[in-house]
Amino acid sequence: MSNVIVNRVKEFLKRYPPFSFLSDFSLELVAKGVEVRYFVSGEILFEQGEPAQSYFFVLKEGSVQLTENKEGVAKVVEVCDEGDVFGVLALLGKRPYILNAQTREESLIYAIPVGIFEKILQENSRVSLYFAAGFASGQVVVRSDLSQSQKARIAFSEISKDNGLLIFTGQSDLNYSHEVLTCQAGVTVAMAAKSMSEKGVGSIVVVNQKNHPVGIITDKDLRNRLVAEMKSYDTLVDELMTSPVLTKSKDADFSSLYLTMIKHRLHHLIFTEDGSPNSPVTGILSDHDILLSQGNSPAVLINALMNTWEIKEMAKIRDRAERLLTYYLENELAMDFVANIISEINDIIIQRAVQIAKNKHDASYPKESKVKFCFLSFGSEGREEQLLRTDLDNAIVYEDVPDANLEKTKEYMLLIGQEVIEILLTCGFSACPADMMANNPKWCQPLSKWKKYFSDWILSPNQEALLHAAIFFDFRPVFGNKSLSDDMTDHIYQEIAGKTIFLNFLAKNALMNPPPLGFFRNFIMEKSGEHRDKFDIKLRAMMPLADIARLLVLSHRVVGINNTFKRFEKLSDLEPNYKDLFLEAGKAYEILMRMRAIEGLRSTNSGRYIKPESLGKLHRQLLKNTFAPIDELQKILRVRFQLDYFGG
Repeated sequence: MSNVIVNRVKEFLKRYPPFSFLSDFSLELVAKGVEVRYFVSGEILFEQGEPAQSYFFVLKEGSVQLTENKEGVAKVVEVCDEGDVFGVLALLGKRPYILNAQTREESLIYAIPVGIFEKILQENSRVSLYFAAGFASGQVVVRSDLSQSQKARIAFSEISKDNGLLIFTGQSDLNYSHEVLTCQAGVTVAMAAKSMSEKGVGSIVVVNQKNHPVGIITDKDLRNRLVAEMKSYDTLVDELMTSPVLTKSKDADFSSLYLTMIKHRLHHLIFTEDGSPNSPVTGILSDHDILLSQGNSPAVLINALMNTWEIKEMAKIRDRAERLLTYYLENELAMDFVANIISEINDIIIQRAVQIAKNKHDASYPKESKVKFCFLSFGSEGREEQLLRTDLDNAIVYEDVPDANLEKTKEYMLLIGQEVIEILLTCGFSACPADMMANNPKWCQPLSKWKKYFSDWILSPNQEALLHAAIFFDFRPVFGNKSLSDDMTDHIYQEIAGKTIFLNFLAKNALMNPPPLGFFRNFIMEKSGEHRDKFDIKLRAMMPLADIARLLVLSHRVVGINNTFKRFEKLSDLEPNYKDLFLEAGKAYEILMRMRAIEGLRSTNSGRYIKPESLGKLHRQLLKNTFAPIDELQKILRVRFQLDYFGG
């Protein structure tokens, strides 16, 4: 390949992870080995069940869809964008492809030889961990985050709590079993199972007379290979064991150990003196050991939250989640994945706080504690967008009770609300300046009162009502009886039906913040106060997009989608004429969320106010680019809701 082409390949690859993690020397090595392949529309790259080729692929231009054969139908799983890596899971896992890959249009694809890349995986821990993180979450495409469109999201949103994305620390953090339960080849399964039971362990390593490992039997093997197949307990371990076994030295670096377990789908990895199967066993590493060693994985944090009633411990765990967020942002993980993880952690803290409050007060209120209620999150947490511990917006709704029981029920519910808010403040969240929290009697009300609130806001949409709409219409149930939340949603849509004037007011409100660029495309900055000469990313960029998304899903009567970029994704399906614009708006919102979170972590504040000059040229331009869909969407609202003729 000529130097010109090699340089072009290098320039392209270095824009996207994991190639962006490579040294110039390694990147050139990869670029020289790349095969540039052209495919016509509809051409097949590989098929489900085929042995893995000796290449994995990076999409340079065009579009490739990955499909799965189910019941004779090819179901689309992913659509690859420019810079996406695919075909790597089968290759590194040394197994057949689990999907089909076919071009949707003329495409240019870089085929990268695995032989070149395997050496880099061994030498560059950041690259190997990047792939390992994807494998850990079942990812089939390694995304190029900046080019990712929302029509083909990473399959990260359904995170398994038992298989969290791990943050890799040092080898010194790794705990494993030094005392390994073993048995000799040739003994019966009954003897092996008895030893496992006596020691209280879930596996036993089968060894020869030299104590070299020849196989392993686990609890799962006993269930699936013995009990399920109705074999006798007199069966020899040789017949039941998994063999041969993979071994490593305990001195191997962590990323190598973990990647080996991921690639080969191992739950246990055996350590020997020299790392080979032909030396004595010295230890055993389980996937559970790895989980416990990684103190900042979502699975570990969630497990820790679920197993503590100590408020101070919950606060420490939430601090660790902040470090997790920092890691995610530094490594440019997809924003929907990041938001899902942090929201899940926040939700569990709230759920735990409610349970602590109930444990404290239920005995004193035996009748009232049986009243159905729901703890609701509003605003950014209601939209699953609260990455930083910014202002709390929440409330309690409870079922209507007879008047005779109302005062006592209110008293109980307020105690729950007060206790929860105190716990959340201890965990580092900020109180709402406007006091829109569950410890405020105004926002701790029976269902009928909440319905009246929403009816009043919809029927009399003054400025205060529109402010409330911007916060309370994004509610989400976090704990308790979800049917109360559903009743509120149904009531809102019943009230809105036929009352277009409310939507007109919402549309007018959504136009109050035009695209924040002044003359010569300069940022519109704060002119006075403590934030003078700073850019308000929340008010001037994020809020207009959130307001527009909320308005449009309300107008389409969409239920159950609160998140702003997911709302835009849904709107792209509902209004195909504006598909590209809605997807662009969703992507813009994700970028703004990322920028605000990074600023907040850097400045240890809410991240709301940014100094544009502190951003690099690329990031300043990226920020400006997010304003374009605001302008286009506001023009659409102006026409659709006839705002030029609407006096308000």
